[in-house]
Amino acid sequence: MRHAIDHKSPIPLHAQAEQLLRNMISEEEYQNGKVFPNEIELAKVLAISRSTLRQAINKLVFEGLLVRKKRSGTKVAKSVVSSKSNNWLSFSQEMKLRGITIKNFETQVSWVLPDDEVADFFEIKAERQVLKMEKLRGKPDEPFVYFVSYFHPRVGLTGEEDFKMPLYEMLEHEHSVIATLSKEEISAKAADGFIANKLQIPTGSPVLFRKRFVYDHGERPIEYNVGFYKADSFVYTVESSR
Repeated sequence: MRHAIDHKSPIPLHAQAEQLLRNMISEEEYQNGKVFPNEIELAKVLAISRSTLRQAINKLVFEGLLVRKKRSGTKVAKSVVSSKSNNWLSFSQEMKLRGITIKNFETQVSWVLPDDEVADFFEIKAERQVLKMEKLRGKPDEPFVYFVSYFHPRVGLTGEEDFKMPLYEMLEHEHSVIATLSKEEISAKAADGFIANKLQIPTGSPVLFRKRFVYDHGERPIEYNVGFYKADSFVYTVESSR
């Protein structure tokens, strides 16, 4: 087999496997419907575990690049341009895609005790500290969103990471944690004094409140995120297809 994994490379095995699969997807034979080797065979050839290979496959299935069916195997999706891949972006990537220049006004990282909702989501005890990241971001002339993220201790963040990087890229490359599933709640709120001060708007002004629950490939919680968006500066769109 012409594809191989470099076991001496510092790049995590799952990341190498993902790139290898992306390369295979672009090849003419697989574009024309050839079935991928089964997991057992491919993992054996690459000398990696099935769980490592499955982690990479699951990500590409989630992105809509691969289709996996029982008894018929894994194939390249008929259309490799997927709305799912566009939906799964960090804020930095989201804004870059829209051609919007973003400025970081504040970034704060601290260790805190989680409130009941965060502790319940992570299924941890309330006395166990979690890493909290706060960001105030916006256009060069004004902030329009205030984010707060909490991370499960299992992720292994120390607080010394470069949080200027796109978040999910950093988690994958530095901690081998791949965010594969996001569940969101979106509602309208009136800005309290704290949020109004952050976003430079009058207290009581409407804000879009976006709550995101992020999971890894095993559907284990990794991030609890809330965002407060200035109502007149941001439009949240959802694209669906049948």
